[in-house]
Amino acid sequence: MDNELKALLFDILNAVMEIESFFTDLPKEFEIYQRDVRTRRAVERNIEIIGEAMNRILKKDESIIITNSRKIVDVRNIIIHGYNAVSDDIIWGIVIKHLPILQIEVEELLNQ
Repeated sequence: MDNELKALLFDILNAVMEIESFFTDLPKEFEIYQRDVRTRRAVERNIEIIGEAMNRILKKDESIIITNSRKIVDVRNIIIHGYNAVSDDIIWGIVIKHLPILQIEVEELLNQ
């Protein structure tokens, strides 16, 4: 794997870890997340970063397999271009269900 791909994977991993860090002092509960506009915006920004990095990875090397990679890019596009359609429920579902899987897959790719 070339250095550019590794850098993009590190960007994804760092964004996932930053999202997790937002919940070290707060309970990881939807209601708390939903009431905290700064945390919501910070999570959305990191998902944008993840989506942009994923988009660049897919353009550079289609053979890299990451679960829901196309959907990750799609969510990034919704946040950026359809900001009024961003659902707290969907973003929270990504944080709870999909980011842990993404973190494992990216770490595995970086360890190859």
